[in-house]
Amino acid sequence: MDIWGETHIDFLGKRYILFAISGIFVIIGLIAAIAIPLGKANLGTDFAGGIAIQFRFEKPLRTETVRSLLEKGGFKDASLQQFAEPNKLLVRLKRSDGNLREVSKSIGEVFTQGMPDNPFAIDSTTEVGPTVGKKLQSDALWAITVSLIGILIYVAWRFEFRFGVAAVIATFHDVLVVMGLLYITHKEMTLLIVTALLTLAGYSLTDTVVVFDRIRENLRKRTKEDTIPLINRSINEVLRRTIVTSLTTLLALVALLFLGGEVIHDFALALFVGVLVGTYSSIFIASPVLLFWKGSKRTPSLAKS
Repeated sequence: MDIWGETHIDFLGKRYILFAISGIFVIIGLIAAIAIPLGKANLGTDFAGGIAIQFRFEKPLRTETVRSLLEKGGFKDASLQQFAEPNKLLVRLKRSDGNLREVSKSIGEVFTQGMPDNPFAIDSTTEVGPTVGKKLQSDALWAITVSLIGILIYVAWRFEFRFGVAAVIATFHDVLVVMGLLYITHKEMTLLIVTALLTLAGYSLTDTVVVFDRIRENLRKRTKEDTIPLINRSINEVLRRTIVTSLTTLLALVALLFLGGEVIHDFALALFVGVLVGTYSSIFIASPVLLFWKGSKRTPSLAKS
């Protein structure tokens, strides 16, 4: 059953206002992109350096109980990861004044006092130095850059170079907006967040390609129609598909966000915000950029045969 009929929304009519709003969030994202390499953001142990200690308990344990014990013991910034075995736990801590042995001993004392009936052993300890953290930052930046270049090449081959540029601008917009929102909410920047940003880039591209494909199709069929009404028509024609796809994805992310546990909470949150931003940008960023490239009047070369 068709939930709503044919739409005739003027998406490009508010492009200047929406560009201004997006510009504010992009500036915040650029500030975040500068602050992260300088160590001014809330960096996780992957980037800032720190220690990771893997414990093996005799009995299964709940991460909520462990987190409460660590907070009371003075380790409020500890990051916990539980494995498939419910008795194994990985504790990550940012770099502190104490050495690895001292910190391991202190955490062990917290567990011994807080869970005296659940003895444990330390399976492994790992220390991530600042040099390794900086290399991971550099690798993460390169991964995002390479992905954007790949998007440009793919869309330029699939459509035209101007389509590729518009897609890259929209994807770059999405990554910066999500990064900026995570930065101002003081979320921890980890490799898992970088994974979310790369996943977002792929999702945003998919949504943008759907819109671009319809625009290109209409450019070929409606040779006398000006660009603005043609792009509006194209977006309206794929609007239902875009909304249904986004809502379906968001439902899965809501489940991850509230039921996935603390470990992947920020990852799910970044993707949730990213899907919303990616859907917005495919309509209100990518398409207007394509319009600005050639203007509101049709030219024979705009569509690629």
